[in-house]
Amino acid sequence: MSVKTEYFDDKKHADVLVLPTTSTTKSRAQSGTFSRLRRVVFAFGLVYLVLSWIPFRGDAGFYAQLSKPRILNGKPAEKIFLKIPNPEAVSAALQKYAKHAHVAGSEQDFRTAKIALEGFYESFGLSSHSLENLIYDAGSKESQNAIYDFSSKDSPRAWIDTYYSLLDNPQIQSLEIVDEMGNALWTADLEEVCNPLDEDANNACSAVPPFHGFSADGDVSGELVYGNYGDPEDYAELEKRGVDVTGKIMLVRYGSNLRGLKVQNAEERGAAGVLIYSDIRDDRGVTEENGFLPYPEGPARNPFMIQRGSVQFIPIYPGDPTTPGAPSYKNSTRAKDTNLPVIPSLPLSWANTQYLFSEFNRTGTVRLRLVNKIKQEIKPIWNTMMLIPGILTDEVVIVGNHRDAWVLGAVDPSSGSACMDEVVRGFGELYKKGWKPLRTIILASWDGEEYGLLGSTEWGEDFEKWISKNVVTYLNLDSSVSGSRWGAGASPSLSNFIYQLAQDIPHPTRENATLWDSQSDFGPFIPPDTRMKEDQPSTDDLRYIGPLGSGSDFTVFLQRIGVASTSATFYEAPGDAHSIYDSIPFVERFVDPGYHRFNAMSKFLGLETLRLADAIVLPLNTSYYALELTAYTELVATAAKELNIAVDLSPLNEAISNLYDATKELEKGKEDAKKALFKSLKRWHRRRHLCRVIWDRLCRLVKPWFGCDNDDKQEIEVNVEEMASYVFESGHGVPHDVKKAIKRIRKINSKLLSFESGFISEEGLPGRTWYKHFGVAPGKRLGYGATTFPALTESITLDKNATSARMEIERLSKLINKLAKHI
Repeated sequence: MSVKTEYFDDKKHADVLVLPTTSTTKSRAQSGTFSRLRRVVFAFGLVYLVLSWIPFRGDAGFYAQLSKPRILNGKPAEKIFLKIPNPEAVSAALQKYAKHAHVAGSEQDFRTAKIALEGFYESFGLSSHSLENLIYDAGSKESQNAIYDFSSKDSPRAWIDTYYSLLDNPQIQSLEIVDEMGNALWTADLEEVCNPLDEDANNACSAVPPFHGFSADGDVSGELVYGNYGDPEDYAELEKRGVDVTGKIMLVRYGSNLRGLKVQNAEERGAAGVLIYSDIRDDRGVTEENGFLPYPEGPARNPFMIQRGSVQFIPIYPGDPTTPGAPSYKNSTRAKDTNLPVIPSLPLSWANTQYLFSEFNRTGTVRLRLVNKIKQEIKPIWNTMMLIPGILTDEVVIVGNHRDAWVLGAVDPSSGSACMDEVVRGFGELYKKGWKPLRTIILASWDGEEYGLLGSTEWGEDFEKWISKNVVTYLNLDSSVSGSRWGAGASPSLSNFIYQLAQDIPHPTRENATLWDSQSDFGPFIPPDTRMKEDQPSTDDLRYIGPLGSGSDFTVFLQRIGVASTSATFYEAPGDAHSIYDSIPFVERFVDPGYHRFNAMSKFLGLETLRLADAIVLPLNTSYYALELTAYTELVATAAKELNIAVDLSPLNEAISNLYDATKELEKGKEDAKKALFKSLKRWHRRRHLCRVIWDRLCRLVKPWFGCDNDDKQEIEVNVEEMASYVFESGHGVPHDVKKAIKRIRKINSKLLSFESGFISEEGLPGRTWYKHFGVAPGKRLGYGATTFPALTESITLDKNATSARMEIERLSKLINKLAKHI
């Protein structure tokens, strides 16, 4: 389903108005006959009538504005912005973030927060006061006022919000093969081998010990059991073969599900501990066996690479484990966590895993001792926030990327930080040229994402009501460039918008192609025969963009508050995520030589933000969303049929049909409102054009006596889009019919803004009430992956309970019917 562009077509609607400047020449003394005097009196009378008519018709305010700089937005702003990002600048930006390890809560992490703060003021050419005066404790008057107390007349500004979250620091980690008496037979090195061929990785070799964030403190022993990905299906297979995992140490590989779920699944089955390793079978053929040298000599995985990461149970709730549903202030009351594991875990390299496999194959039984000594404490984390006031302060676009990394993080997340810096730099240049967005823009550099989406979640919980009322969309970055293949996830209402936008960005390396075309770019390393089934589109709709699950900072905005969200990235390259080898040399040699994809993502994010901030009518397609709900229902029906669970989906289908009818009316209302605005602006333009003609004629008439000079005038062109932006900014001198059209558009935008939140239920999902979105959530047993209609789907697929399914159908149907009635 195609959608019309939500912006004013310059060729179609740009009625050009040319007006004189206010400069005049001095009157010259004239002499003449009585007849000339009569002509002069007549001329002055006519001028008086015209000038009296203009304010009466509501045009004087607009004339007064012509002597001031025009509002720069829409297509002219886009054209200027797209010239700003360049590979050299984004490369320099990456150097600022990825030269040193900056794990959340560390001094280097704090340093990067201040780098982002300084960069904002530098880009906008503003004085920044003392940095210390711009660092606020979350919950303080200064922090709260930064969001609640700003106006459209304020200058752009930035600050740092400091939250206080539970974090852990590794103390002692060890893994041994032991005999029955507990004597060590072999000790794993548990370290990444330094290599001077990558100077950055070499310098960071011992900066952050390999560990799992939020892993449990423990010293356990048990037999080794291999559990594949650690999915419920894998444990079912082990049970089928008579393998009891109680008291055992599970060895599972990364992939398929969230690492926290691997620990949770083992814990629920009585395991004593978990080891998680990176398997070369998941490297898409980029292996030594296929002729690729290991990094840093080549793109294959270094066998000593260890992937750090959090094992928090994010599908239960993200954020600070001690303050679920509330912001983590310095003096917050803290609860006992319920989303952290109670058994210890460690990450493992492929080299160490190979040794374990060889010993198991040799002896048939391997007994291990796993030691994980962890110190937990409440520590500060720092969100750098940047605000650009728009003409409208009650409609806000938020753009976010996390900044903290497990080590250097050149890909994850600093590729996103570098692209964000380029967007800020581009917006700064626009600001200097007179740009002012229609909607307010907030750019956020989140902290603590790697531990469990800490910074974004705490900020979202802090300003939850304000976000729900004012935020139009949340645009997410993370590892914005980790490969050659572009992809995006989004709320269905934004799918068509993303599709159109990606076609307006040139392909980063190929001529006569677009960013959208790069969805099929697998890069130079991944062989075609390793492309898996999931690489193929799951639908015949070539514009399809999948739903968002979790694992990044959009979670609190979409799945708790109900804000339409997007997230985009380049992916599909050999990766050393969360290791010392995620470095700038790795990026420059094997991820994005020349920084072309970095540059494309900078342009994509900037253009995405500009179009959402400046669109007169929000580009949210609610009818497409309603159609997607039909597809969600079909998935439920298929699952119920496969599991032989009888459910009646007719009430849900009827509710979706009602919603679709309502959205069609809303979409029609959008088009009618735009046409009404165009019509009223054109009518206003024609009146002004008539005044211009009369003024020219009067000038020619009185020029011989009074020297009215209209020959050397400065031409000022004002198109319909600029006129529309003006009337949003100021009601002074605006005709009644234009005001009425703007009021109508504002009402429609209010409905569009609140559409996503129509899927929010304050009851929350069963068993995990932090999540309130009944349309989409991270799968209870998936983590990263999205489950649509989560409460209903999981009542069938996980609970296999027809009674619960009927209850969820009723609850979901009521929610959708309520949304249909609202819009």
